[in-house]
Amino acid sequence: MRKITVGLLFLCLALVSANSPLQAKGEPVFVLAWSEYPSWSTFGVLDEAGVINGKEGELGTVEKKWGVDIVLKEMDYDSTIQLYASGKADAVCITNMDILSPSLSVPSVSILPTSTSFGADALIVSDKIKNLEDLKKVQVAGLDLSVSSYTFDKNLESRGENPDNFKYANMDPATAALQFQQKQLDAIVVWNPFVLDTLEKRPDSRVFFDSTSIPGEIIDMVVASRSALQRPKGKEFASAVIEAFYEVNKMLADPAIGDDTLVALGEKFSNLGLESMRVVVQQTKFYSSPQEALQLFEGPSLKTTMDKVVGYSLKRKIIPQAPTIGYGPSDVQLDFDASYIKAVAAEPKA
Repeated sequence: MRKITVGLLFLCLALVSANSPLQAKGEPVFVLAWSEYPSWSTFGVLDEAGVINGKEGELGTVEKKWGVDIVLKEMDYDSTIQLYASGKADAVCITNMDILSPSLSVPSVSILPTSTSFGADALIVSDKIKNLEDLKKVQVAGLDLSVSSYTFDKNLESRGENPDNFKYANMDPATAALQFQQKQLDAIVVWNPFVLDTLEKRPDSRVFFDSTSIPGEIIDMVVASRSALQRPKGKEFASAVIEAFYEVNKMLADPAIGDDTLVALGEKFSNLGLESMRVVVQQTKFYSSPQEALQLFEGPSLKTTMDKVVGYSLKRKIIPQAPTIGYGPSDVQLDFDASYIKAVAAEPKA
């Protein structure tokens, strides 16, 4: 990360002690794997600020409060999933679709929703594509069996179209974006930062449709293994992660330091500047408070959403079978458990 901005630095100094980083004294170690994405890059900002010290053996302020040592592992998205599935990470930043497969072998608990895609996943086309009939004639490139193909298929189905009638080719989003920008492709499905970058670099490009038509269906989360949560201080680990995430959201909402915090977040998310990050956080809506998270976890829409996502994943053979899913403390393969958020929300305010 580049040098942290002055306004944020003063806040960080208020949050950490004069002798920080604090040395861990035998606190249990938990590993959180995260990758570059707007609401997950918050953990990079937290590390830089000293709220969570990502190094083993050193504690940030939130770790000290809850008596846990959180090791932050930043890597590409696929690697974080593999690390979690292999048992080498206790928690992972992951979507509600991508957690289905790991949960079949690693009983998992979603402890925190961080954001939802609201335009961050999009089909971008050149000016050659005027309508769906034009789209059928070209190759559409995007990562298959992912939120990209989900966004593509669901948008087509909502328009009465069969996705099988379109030419969808599996391609890494970075490669797809580059080939589109070089005018080797006329249609791609990608997510931010590739969406913003592509629209900026190819003048004849536009969004044909995006995830605003499937609001709340792509959910970004922090998921922990049940075994990690059942270890000594497992609940405290969850509480520390949740409290730290809301700390960043308070910073973003503070008029005095909000822009500085957004810039710091952008430096952890593809080095985007302030204006681009303002668009990013509109297209990736954060669950910025416990109240918003609880409304999702305890509301009527989540089960409907997961039924859709599981059904799609089975149809596309992303998973061999559906995991058992629960919506509260229960012994299932994938549980959306609001109790950890409630525990943090009930903490006395300083």
